[in-house]
Amino acid sequence: MEASLFQSRHEAFITQAESALRRLTPAATARPARLHGAMRYSLEAGGKRLRPVLCLAAAAAFDPGADADHAATALECVHTYSLIHDDLPCMDDSDLRRGRPSCHKAFDEATALLAGDALQPLAFELLAVGYADRPALATALVRELAVTAGSTLLVGGQTEDMGGLAAGASADRLEFILLGKTAAMLSASCAMGALVGGASAEDVERCRRAGRAAGIAFQLVDDLLDLTADAAQLGKPVGADAQNGKFTYAGLHGVDATKRRIEQLTAEAVSHLQSTRGDTAFLVELVRRMAARRT
Repeated sequence: MEASLFQSRHEAFITQAESALRRLTPAATARPARLHGAMRYSLEAGGKRLRPVLCLAAAAAFDPGADADHAATALECVHTYSLIHDDLPCMDDSDLRRGRPSCHKAFDEATALLAGDALQPLAFELLAVGYADRPALATALVRELAVTAGSTLLVGGQTEDMGGLAAGASADRLEFILLGKTAAMLSASCAMGALVGGASAEDVERCRRAGRAAGIAFQLVDDLLDLTADAAQLGKPVGADAQNGKFTYAGLHGVDATKRRIEQLTAEAVSHLQSTRGDTAFLVELVRRMAARRT
């Protein structure tokens, strides 16, 4: 795909995601205003909007007229809740997120905890309401996101990540963390978009697998950037992995092996996408750029 065409489509998907987020989530002034203000503070903090963009692009790949706004916003709600909770002192204890104070620093710990709590059910409300006219689709989307956000994937990955190297360094544990903490949500983003776009069960699975491979690669790139980038570039503290004894692929296998794994996973994701019946040219280019990013 031409760079200019990719850029214009990427910007359009981001704009669509931002617009849907503002339209479909409670206003900061809605009572209780402090809670909703904290939710919107974190939701509107920017970032790459990678998960909603993947969802919107996957839907458009199979049906250019598909309305995936509710699914994309639901994904961003779950992702944002996980960031709010991950930053808390009892978890990763991070004071900076997306280039500004974390939610618990901008408000307080209790409000941040409750903001994350409120974003979770909001995600499922969005799916139930947004696709009420297609109950089978709504059920499939709710199931996809619920499994992804549950104890075996997103929350499970965070649980296994607690304790860092002190909890033991094994390849099996690391793969579980990689799949749960990052890859699962990117996998769900692609699968949910494909579902909204009316893709076949086989193509939904191909998108799910593509997102999983791209998601692991994305986390490995993050690990490398934590070693080489600066806080201004990333919008969050760097060097914290080593300082806090975090368990990473680069730490276990080395930088060169990490780079090779990123290449392998990216090729795998591209292969899955190109095997579908959808127009996945944009998604293929996005996956390649995710692997090559510097911020």
